[in-house]
Amino acid sequence: MLSDTIAAVSTAVGEGGIAIIRVSGPDAVAEVGRLMRSRTPLPEAASHTVQYGHIVDPQGGEVMEEVLVTVMRAPRSFTMEDVVEISTHGGVISVRRVMDLLLQQRIRLAEPGEFTKRAFLNGRIDLSQAEAVMDLIRSKSDRAFSVALKQVGGSLSQQIAALRQTLLETLAHIEVNIDYPEHDVEALTAEYIKTRCTEVTEGIDRLLKSAQQGKILREGITTAIVGRPNVGKSSLLNALARENKAIVTDIPGTTRDVIEEYVTINHIPLRLLDTAGIRETMDLVEQIGVERSKAAFGEADLVLLVLNASEPLHDDELELMEQIRGRQALVILNKMDLPSALDRAELTRRFGEEAIVPMSVLQEQGLDKLEEAISSLFLGGKLESGDLTYVSNVRHIALLKKARQSLRDAYDAAEQLIPIDMIQIDVRLAWEQLGEIVGDTAADSLLDQIFSQFCLGK
Repeated sequence: MLSDTIAAVSTAVGEGGIAIIRVSGPDAVAEVGRLMRSRTPLPEAASHTVQYGHIVDPQGGEVMEEVLVTVMRAPRSFTMEDVVEISTHGGVISVRRVMDLLLQQRIRLAEPGEFTKRAFLNGRIDLSQAEAVMDLIRSKSDRAFSVALKQVGGSLSQQIAALRQTLLETLAHIEVNIDYPEHDVEALTAEYIKTRCTEVTEGIDRLLKSAQQGKILREGITTAIVGRPNVGKSSLLNALARENKAIVTDIPGTTRDVIEEYVTINHIPLRLLDTAGIRETMDLVEQIGVERSKAAFGEADLVLLVLNASEPLHDDELELMEQIRGRQALVILNKMDLPSALDRAELTRRFGEEAIVPMSVLQEQGLDKLEEAISSLFLGGKLESGDLTYVSNVRHIALLKKARQSLRDAYDAAEQLIPIDMIQIDVRLAWEQLGEIVGDTAADSLLDQIFSQFCLGK
């Protein structure tokens, strides 16, 4: 338990119905109680009750704000410390007045993520659950939210704990063999180690199997919409977003910059980048837009090449097709409601029939086929069962892969009958690498880095 008391605003800055200021630490109840006037003095209030009253300046007695104050006494709180949450009127001035008074007491401003960090340090949650809290906040789809919620509840932690327990038993078996070699047979120990390493490796593989889908759910797919001017790129973005985000006109070069929008397709979050039409131009502003389009094109996980089906292929489009070669891409044949003039056989030869999506964005035809094509390209058509624990954190994926390699090294060493005290090094390393996922073996510098990414007040 930490010895100081912290406070921060836990709601977004700006106007709203209410704002919430969170205070946590050993002096939380006493210090807020010095500022609050209510029927029941705050230090006498029972845990998990809400008190109505006013925040008063102790210097001049001026009433600063009308509030509701929730008291949660240790250890029955998120941080496992005494926690007070002050609900004020939503507004910049009301929040500032109350925060100014709090910070004049024996309370300091919390660091980013410090409430969650205290929950971790006090044993309320492990590190993977703490990271899932941020994933929960940043979720961009219902499925991503559900995945994060399961991890906050400890679904990943429980599986990691089971794998580590198996390795711990293996390490204990090896220790006994080292200390009392007369009670063991070398071949038997090697077979035991190989069996246990295989068992844990299979468990890691099951988690890694979900990694690609989990990463997509967590981070989304950066999707660049590219093509010549006036082929329907902005119309496609508006259709996918279900609102008019981009200006659409018959004038070529209307889009001069990269327009960004988040949408969800079949539970997959897409970060859509509508780019300026790529063409040779003498317009300086449009030239800058084209350069930015090329940069967005380079960073995209998925490229949607939009073509006008009512026109033959242009040289610019043939050049774009060459750049797309080897990339994750779909070709949108737009304006299919008009007479076709485009050589579809050439597109089929270059991309395959499954990558071509006929559409008429104006007539709202083909959107469902585009959604199915994106799902098929990245997820094989559908997500795995909702009961599956998705591994979505890049740090977790990297540690799982390291642990798997350590176990493979241990397995190979056991197969070659290398002395078990040498094999023990790899088994212990795998145990520590898995422990770093949940924070049991994480360095302080890593903790500081992780929690610094959290928003203030969380």
